[in-house]
Amino acid sequence: MGLCSSCFKGSTEELLSPTAEIRRQQQLEAAERRRVQNETRGIKDPEKVRRMQQKAEEMERREQEAARMGGGQPVLKWQQD
Repeated sequence: MGLCSSCFKGSTEELLSPTAEIRRQQQLEAAERRRVQNETRGIKDPEKVRRMQQKAEEMERREQEAARMGGGQPVLKWQQD
């Protein structure tokens, strides 16, 4: 038995421990998958969330622009219930 396992020693080492470059690439891919999963966790409709974020960014941009044009006067905000 000892003689047979010595024949395959080189190939088993490659399968058990990938090179540092391959390991780094695998870790990077796994981290990216986890990031994507965490972003969508608990969200039924990711497109709706994106639209809401874009709408909020647009409103914020408009408020900043109005504040700049208004000369520093307080801006009234309209809130719907």
